[in-house]
Amino acid sequence: MLKRTLHTVALGALMAAMAAATARADIKVGVITSLSGPVSSIGIPYARGIAAGQTYVGEVGGEKLTVIQLDDASDVSNSSKLARKLIEEDKVDVLIGTAGAPGSAAIMAVATEMKVPVVGITPIPGVPKNNGVPWAMTVVQPADDMVGAVVAEMKSQNIKNVGFIGFSDSWGDLVYNNGKAAADKLGINIVTNERYARADTSVSAQVLKVVAARPDAVLNGGSGTGGALPYTALADRGYKGPIFGTPALINPDFVRLAGAAGEGTICSTGPIMVVDQLPDANPTKKIGLAFKEAHQKANGVPSNDGFSAYAFDAWLVLADAAKRALPKAKPGTQEFRQALRDGIYSVKELAGTHGVYNFTEASPYGTDLRALVLVKLEKGTWKFYK
Repeated sequence: MLKRTLHTVALGALMAAMAAATARADIKVGVITSLSGPVSSIGIPYARGIAAGQTYVGEVGGEKLTVIQLDDASDVSNSSKLARKLIEEDKVDVLIGTAGAPGSAAIMAVATEMKVPVVGITPIPGVPKNNGVPWAMTVVQPADDMVGAVVAEMKSQNIKNVGFIGFSDSWGDLVYNNGKAAADKLGINIVTNERYARADTSVSAQVLKVVAARPDAVLNGGSGTGGALPYTALADRGYKGPIFGTPALINPDFVRLAGAAGEGTICSTGPIMVVDQLPDANPTKKIGLAFKEAHQKANGVPSNDGFSAYAFDAWLVLADAAKRALPKAKPGTQEFRQALRDGIYSVKELAGTHGVYNFTEASPYGTDLRALVLVKLEKGTWKFYK
């Protein structure tokens, strides 16, 4: 009798332990960013933003959010390979990344094929679909809004002719195409379309053509450290007109490298860059201040860029979606990946640092015009402009 009782107790304890183990399943988040290579000035802040997100929200519904982070070294082919590794070998539930639009597109292609949700942190022209179903979205403002805001400012300054210089990749295409579309509507002429590679160290030849066109202003289609090259080259050629940019330039390394040549440039950006100047009623102010506190706590340094905030917003979107996904399926299963995808596309009025998010399958973007302000670089500091 005693033997049977001991056996029963042991069996019960074993079953309880197994049940507890089964009940606990970390939500695995695969993060791909560029910690090295030419895009690292953007990729490193993204990694800091993820760390801030973990500090702010470490678990959802009792399930820990575990990060597996990999460096794609600013190489698009690596982005694709790492996405496949994280899905096949590490069994992640969701992906976040990477530091460039081309790499992001590569990640989304792999993840969509394998039915894993992706929260993007760069602008993208669109997302692929699997049997008509999208699996990717982005927290970044749409390029037409980013560029449209600065083109509208050009119109208010009575600018007629604009020279364009930007990257020779999908990001450069996004800025140029959306800039031209906005300019055409407002009667502004885009008079050049000069391009350069992200890894280039000189744009002298391209800038000569821009200056020769005698534009009233210049639109920069670069980002990060590479985005500073046109500023210094234009200054060397004696160009004195205004230069406009996008959130892709809101980066300490850009400010450092552009130096005096960057003074006065006007860029569109998310409200996080001037959060201290926002009215208390602004829906992004409270979470923006919380982000800055979490960033300092997680990284030991203050946030002074816009990129880390994008990654933080991606984390907020993931955490919000996980609340709805967990009652439907267990992390580590395809059913959970599907539920998480559905949860992301049902995010409604979620306040983030860069805007208020509402996702639908009709668009990969989740923001509206609440997500943008204009800032001006004055004495090395971004100041609220309008």
